[in-house]
Amino acid sequence: MEFKSGFVSIVGRPNVGKSTLMNSIVGEKIAIMSDKPQTTRNTIQAVFTDEDCQIVFLDTPGIHKPKNKLGEMMVKSAEDAFKNVDCIIFVVDDSKKIGKGDSMIIENLRKTKTPVFLVINKVDKFADKEELFDLIKMYDDLEVFEQIVPTSALKGSNVSRLVDVIKSNLKEGPKYFPDYMVTDQPERVLVSELIREKVLMYLNDEVPHGVAVEIEKMKTRKSNDIIDISAVIYCERDSHKGIIIGKNGRKLKGIGKSAREEIELLLGIKVNLQLWVKVKENWRNSHNYINNFGLNENRD
Repeated sequence: MEFKSGFVSIVGRPNVGKSTLMNSIVGEKIAIMSDKPQTTRNTIQAVFTDEDCQIVFLDTPGIHKPKNKLGEMMVKSAEDAFKNVDCIIFVVDDSKKIGKGDSMIIENLRKTKTPVFLVINKVDKFADKEELFDLIKMYDDLEVFEQIVPTSALKGSNVSRLVDVIKSNLKEGPKYFPDYMVTDQPERVLVSELIREKVLMYLNDEVPHGVAVEIEKMKTRKSNDIIDISAVIYCERDSHKGIIIGKNGRKLKGIGKSAREEIELLLGIKVNLQLWVKVKENWRNSHNYINNFGLNENRD
């Protein structure tokens, strides 16, 4: 049997469900999920493997109008993901109209020779199927997309159909990663992202976008039955620090408890998680801080 493989970029506006879609395809939680926009900050590589195919997915930050150096880095990372891949998945949500953000991405996609597939996500929100059919026709009339696949990534609806569509457009190729591998991200990165996800979950408004997480220590005890993790949550203002900690430390305790439970599932071992909150003013406009937090990786 011919074995196929290839690289696929997942692009789209913030908060359309790109990370949820990738997690659903791979079958494990690789990228953090949140209803806050711009959750993904780096291009995350996830791997889907079955008996006749291996697909390497690049989940990119949402393409948006940047407001700081971190935002500029995120947009550049997403636009770079158009290059050197076998196909592109453009994800939109249940919006009835094509907004400025989607229009900008579509114009960029017109310029590429790489096959582009459209995923209309969150279709479970359509009460009237006629509205979905109208939306499919609207995008089809643009004559940009090889195929259009409606999905609900959150519920897993039609995700296998999308995988089949991707498979049919890949060529014979090698297996780049072992069967058991679902991501190239180090455990430290996955752990820091899970902590940041819980911060996003517990906080509102502007504070989450000014948050970064750094793992200071991650060491398994000699007994091999518990791992000690020390992490710092960085924010940009003293007022934000108080919000993250919460009254009597309750919010930080909630963040820690939720994060610890998921980290234990990820690592398969009991976790002793210690969290601290520190202030680094305006870090999103500092190349040094962005680099220190591992948010400026170059992927060719």
